[in-house]
Amino acid sequence: MRMSWPKTLPRAYQLMMDIENFSEQTSLDPRLKELIKIRASQLNGCAHCLDMHTKDARTLGETEQRLYLLSAWKEAPFYSPREKAALAWCEALTLLPESGAPDEVYSELERQFSPVEIVELTFAIVVINSWNRLAVGFRSNVGDYVSGKKPVKMDHTA
Repeated sequence: MRMSWPKTLPRAYQLMMDIENFSEQTSLDPRLKELIKIRASQLNGCAHCLDMHTKDARTLGETEQRLYLLSAWKEAPFYSPREKAALAWCEALTLLPESGAPDEVYSELERQFSPVEIVELTFAIVVINSWNRLAVGFRSNVGDYVSGKKPVKMDHTA
């Protein structure tokens, strides 16, 4: 049986939405944020969030090739150094007990992002990990999400 946790505890849902809305309004590229959301959701096994964020990423202009290869981003030549630094940080924080957030990952992050962007990116990672746990834990529906994102043209040069 699926519980509608937002209806059960609306204040908690509103707090999550407040953090989500903050994260959505940061200076980070929306497509980068979608890559982070997808990668964390892959690691956490969250089908609901994978469905949502792959659809959002496609709406924002992300290519299927980059989406298909995201789980192997380290070996794929289709991601920029900035994207790779963000993905490494995403993995380090998502897998914190195993990774310990290595200094070398953070050092590369500092080379690619400003201090404000690092905090923005970290909040984006924290938020998607929280959503993943809620969606998996409360057995959120999968497959019926329709993106509300506005399409944008993407520069695919890495």
